[in-house]
Amino acid sequence: MSFVPRRPVEADALLFDMDGTLLLSHAVVERIWRRWAAANGVDGEEIIASAHGVRMIDTMRRFCPPGLSPEVEAARLDQEEREDTDGIVAIAGAADFLRSLPEGRWAIVTSADPILADIRLRAAGLTPPPVLITAHDVTRGKPDPQGYREGARRLGFAAENCVVFEDAPAGIAAGEAAGAHVVVLSTLLKPEALQGRDWIADYSRLVATSADGGRVVIS
Repeated sequence: MSFVPRRPVEADALLFDMDGTLLLSHAVVERIWRRWAAANGVDGEEIIASAHGVRMIDTMRRFCPPGLSPEVEAARLDQEEREDTDGIVAIAGAADFLRSLPEGRWAIVTSADPILADIRLRAAGLTPPPVLITAHDVTRGKPDPQGYREGARRLGFAAENCVVFEDAPAGIAAGEAAGAHVVVLSTLLKPEALQGRDWIADYSRLVATSADGGRVVIS
């Protein structure tokens, strides 16, 4: 089912993934991983199928060939990602929707490191929020719910009373494990994977208003 105006959702706060949810960076991610995979004799398509929404170090530990240090290789690719912003753009309506949200009622929870998160948000014309949970703020990355629980905690709320916006299977699993209501961006998943979920293509038709007590109503 699509996320439609006649079904407003009310929450204490909104928690957003970044890549694929607020901005498009798939081209960068896939470009860098394919180049690394080709240089190291690894199946790049297998990596790409599982890397979206997951911390760089977690993906590297899974696919790094023997004889190479996952930490060294991940650090090198982190730097390459910071230097490559070609093709990064905001998802339609994202900037206006974020600007409409009440202060202290939203956060970003990303698998990127803090430097990369800042670079990509600014490349997409989006302002980083006061609460930005990155790979450096958690000991367990998505699909573990730690990041979303921490984002909600820093805002002063329980994750169970928040809405999570996500686009990747690992992130969706993290949001659901945190007990949040998950709205899926259809930037990555095939139509069959959206069945039975609330989903949107972009933010151009979403409107946020404030309810009693400051809660956010999305319609």
